[in-house]
Parts: sequence; C-alpha cells; structure tokens
Amino acid sequence: MADNAEVILLDFWPSPFGMRIRIALAEKGIRYEYREEDLKNKSDLLLQMNPVHKKIPVLIHNGKPVAESLIAVQYIDEVWKDKAPLLPSDPYQRAQANFWADFVDKKLFELGRKIWATKGEEQEAARQGFIESLKLLEGELGEKPFFGGENLGYVDVALVPFYSWFYVYEVCGNFSIEAECPKLIEWTKRCLAKESVFNSLPDHKKVYGFMLELKKRFGIE
Repeated sequence: MADNAEVILLDFWPSPFGMRIRIALAEKGIRYEYREEDLKNKSDLLLQMNPVHKKIPVLIHNGKPVAESLIAVQYIDEVWKDKAPLLPSDPYQRAQANFWADFVDKKLFELGRKIWATKGEEQEAARQGFIESLKLLEGELGEKPFFGGENLGYVDVALVPFYSWFYVYEVCGNFSIEAECPKLIEWTKRCLAKESVFNSLPDHKKVYGFMLELKKRFGIE
C-alpha cells in the first residue's frame, strides 16, 4: 500500500508546520504532489479535507486526509516505517519526544508571532519567553548531535522549520539567537547539512519579505 500510494500535500510555503511534513516525506524518500494553497482563497479540496480547522497543512494519503502537522509526521513514520525512523521505539523515549514536540508547538509559534507583530512590553515579554524556551530546548539537546540521538528524529523535525523564521525574530526583536543559544545554532547547521531539511526550508530573507507583507496587510506598524 505504501509504495503505490497517492500522496498529496496541501501547504503554504512559509508555514513551519508544512515544512515538518515536507522534511518527513523527504527523509522517507516518499514521492508526493505538492499543492500550494492561497489562504485568502482556500481551495475546495482543503475545505473538504480539513472541514474542522480549514487550515494547512493537510496530508492526503490515498484520498484520506491527515490534518495537524505533528499527527501527520507520526502517521508518515508509522506507514513508511522501513526507512529513517523518526520516533523512538522505546515507550518512555517516545513519550519524551512527544512532550518536547508539543512544547515546540505550544511555545515557539505564538511567541515568535508576538515578536514581529507587537512592540514595547508585549514584544519584550515575548522575546524573553522565546529565548527561555530555546534555552530549555538547548538543555534537552545536551551533547547529542540531534534530539533524536545520532540521527534526525521527531523533535528535530518539529523544531528545525522555525529556523527559517529566526531571521524575522532577530531583526524584529533586536537580538541574536546564536549569542543566546550557540549550541542550538550548531544543531541547526547539522540539520541543514541534510538534504531533506535544506531543501524543505525557504530562504530566511524570503520569509522576512513575507512577514513585511503580513504586517502591511494587518496594518501593523
């Protein structure tokens, strides 16, 4: 079933959540059809495949939709389990991986958004919270090459897409992530040395341009 599968990804290029699925598919060597969504004019297929949230990304496997990026990455790992395992087989390590991926979801996106979309005290609080979150992740990484140990794993796939937004956060928040979390930047370099990651992440200057468009659209000075 997996080898002859029809796989479609409904996505939007600057989405760190979509990047996760792109990395997971690339790690597994899965061929798929990429469909870019216009979020101002969502396709009928997106609305049909994700009627609850009406959001990207959505992975469609043989006509069946899998919404939410972390769930989709787990699904990919379970269906195509013969190559590049992402989640640990040990139940405790698996639980820990799920905890840290969930931590990334709950913290980074919203704090990062506040860094570029707010000013003053709110922005400063978001910047501090963002740095604190990265430092906690850096502590979890420890001396390992990857969060998954010797190989790219689930937490790596959950976190590394945010690297494409680091430049946005740094410019808007006036800070250096490398100065605050040097080990984490070393980790991103190891991730980017992998083709699956490098080819799935857009250029940070392009993402910055997208953020400027967003600010204009929402009337944020």
